[in-house]
Amino acid sequence: MKILHTSDWHVGKVLKGRDRHDEHAAALGSIVRTARDEDVEVVLIAGDLFETAAPNARAQGLVMRTLLALREDGRQVVAIAGNHDNQNLLDAVYRPVLGELGLHVLGLPKRPGQGGTVALRTRGGETANVAALPFLSHRYAVRAAEVLLHDFAEHTLDYARQVAAMVALLTEGFTGDAVNLVMTHATLLGGRRGGGERDVQTSLGYELPASMFPPTAHYVALGHLHRCQEIPGPCPVFYSGSPLAVDFGEQDNDPSVLIVTAAPGVRADARPVPVTGGRPLRTLRGTLDHVIAEGEQAGDAYLRVILAEPGRAGLGDLVRERLPNTLEVMLDDAHRPRPGSRSGDRASRVGRSPQQLFADFLTEENVEDPRLNAMFAELLDDVTSDPSGLAAMTGEA
Repeated sequence: MKILHTSDWHVGKVLKGRDRHDEHAAALGSIVRTARDEDVEVVLIAGDLFETAAPNARAQGLVMRTLLALREDGRQVVAIAGNHDNQNLLDAVYRPVLGELGLHVLGLPKRPGQGGTVALRTRGGETANVAALPFLSHRYAVRAAEVLLHDFAEHTLDYARQVAAMVALLTEGFTGDAVNLVMTHATLLGGRRGGGERDVQTSLGYELPASMFPPTAHYVALGHLHRCQEIPGPCPVFYSGSPLAVDFGEQDNDPSVLIVTAAPGVRADARPVPVTGGRPLRTLRGTLDHVIAEGEQAGDAYLRVILAEPGRAGLGDLVRERLPNTLEVMLDDAHRPRPGSRSGDRASRVGRSPQQLFADFLTEENVEDPRLNAMFAELLDDVTSDPSGLAAMTGEA
């Protein structure tokens, strides 16, 4: 049996104000082509189909078309909600509608007989049991009384115990004559972050041990961490990673899906297949001349520029003018403003001219630009030469 494992699409994601719908469409199209080229029989989508709990119509349309395309040729498709998804939307709208078309969508955790464990019959006549567990928040998994009364360590343990108990319940019907699969959206101990995940839901309180998965599982398909990786466990446990780098913290990730080959009684094998369509992300560091020279060779990559020189007026605009794909410009640590406590300097400012005070301000902000001093002096001259302007500056009526 051949299985395609994907997750963390994050359709609707905007990067520094730049719309990425076309990239998402190309990346998901790449996934559909891989499903066809590899002739897979089962597709597992381990959560975070959308970037937000309120996806717009265009994002929903793209996800819907992709799910239907994956369902073609008799492929079985199972999708669960991640922490970014609107779990109620998936359960109340997507689940019943797509269920009529043979797709299995799960927004909220359910008992085995109510959709939490799905028995699939592939077009080749094989059977796959899929134990599907959508993302679980602490609020859902742990009773409010326990959250209020226990300390942090006990609270964490309660969460891990709750999730492990649910996994045990969903997998207790696994049989030896089928391919047994587990799919969930969670943070596992030892997992390497991709860079774009929400910290609050990848923190210590949400980390789970891989030991909670049973050895009767042939494969565990994970979502939530954006880097493709294997987690050591009692059975093959993998994150597929995101098909699109969602921010610059993921610029070194290799977007992919996993093609899994499994059979009853045989340990599953997983191999990555690259996903194309997303524009690369690059961070350029150095002086203005250096980053411009490097950026002109960066093709269509989105750029984050970190400058190793003092700030000055219009510096960011100059970078964007020369490198139109620049999404963010900042100064490095050595040149970043480090304003001190100005309240303690109030006495030393008595008797100093406005030009001197403005020069002090530029020094505090680590800005070296003689033009600003000249502009300030010109503005000050215009204001002080007008009696009404001088009155406004001094507070006189």
